[in-house]
This record gives sequence, structure tokens and C-alpha cells, in this order.
Amino acid sequence: MKRIGIYGGTFDPIHLAHLIFADRAREQLNLDKVLFLPAAIPPHKQDKGISDGKRRLEMVEIAIAGNPAFEANAMELSRPGVSYTIDTLHDLSNEYPGHELILLVGADMLNDFPNWREPEAILQIATIAYAERPGVVIQHSLPQDRVVRVAMTPFDLSSTEIRSRVREDKTIRYIVPAGVEAYIHAQGLYRD
Repeated sequence: MKRIGIYGGTFDPIHLAHLIFADRAREQLNLDKVLFLPAAIPPHKQDKGISDGKRRLEMVEIAIAGNPAFEANAMELSRPGVSYTIDTLHDLSNEYPGHELILLVGADMLNDFPNWREPEAILQIATIAYAERPGVVIQHSLPQDRVVRVAMTPFDLSSTEIRSRVREDKTIRYIVPAGVEAYIHAQGLYRD
């Protein structure tokens, strides 16, 4: 049975902590591939301005180029409305029948998991693999056979900080892939 990592998020922009987590998960959990799915409208960010989905997808494609185990997927961007994980998992389980789906999340998102749409159904379809984040303590317990921690050094890095650094005309070198940095500057992203 093939194992597929499912990594959804805003990716506004994608950064090195995203990529390192995905690669550690691939390695430790023996994933055959990791799908990166930029969200159209993330449920927890419905009232916040996010960059155009096409641009976020292009940054993901630039960031993962050259890694044959990583694949960009526009499924959530092509679906209207809010991007709910349960809907994506239903679609992916139909697209990849007989595959084991592993949902990759940060510890901050795992803390909010009980508030997600249909969390019990999510746990029936996928195992959750999470990365620790500095200062984040998991506040609830989930079935141990459905949740696994990916061992890695926690990074204190966020897309919010990157956007702020661009606005303040500070460097983002070494926190996003060089191609993503060039894209952000060429497209004039995060300036306003």
C-alpha cells in the first residue's frame, strides 16, 4: 500500500520550515510522495487577505521543483468556497483508492483540530503527522494510533513574519527558497 502525505495550507509564502517538515515526514513515515495543496479560502483565515491562489501555487511549484517526491496539487484552489480538510480528504481518497493518507500539520493547527469540520471523519480517513512549533503545547489528546509526531528541530518561522519582513524591506534570504524569494520580488508581493 502506498503512503501519501497531504500537506495543505495557505503557503503565503511557502518557506523552508514547510519544506523541511515535509521532507522529514516523507523520510520518517516512508511516504511515497507528498502533495502540497494551497488552500483557496482557509477556514481559519476567511476574514484575512491572502495572496491570489495562482501565485501561491506558483511559489509552491518553484519551491518543490527538483524533488521527485513532492507534488503541487491545485484541487482546493479549483473548488469554490472555503477549503475544508474533510472535503479534500474525501476527494483524495477517491483519487487514490487503497492508498494510506497521512495529513501533515503543524502543532498549532493540531491544537485547533477539535474545532475543524468533522474531525472524527478526518481521523477515519487519514493519520495525522504533526511538527512541533516553538512555544506550542498540544492541549488535547487524540487517538495515539491516528496521530504521530515527526521528529525535527522546531523552527520559529512563519509566513506572517516573512510578509512583514518584505513590507519592511528586510531580507528573506535563507528562510524561503531562492526561487521563491526572486518570485516574491519580481511579482511585488507583500509590499502593501
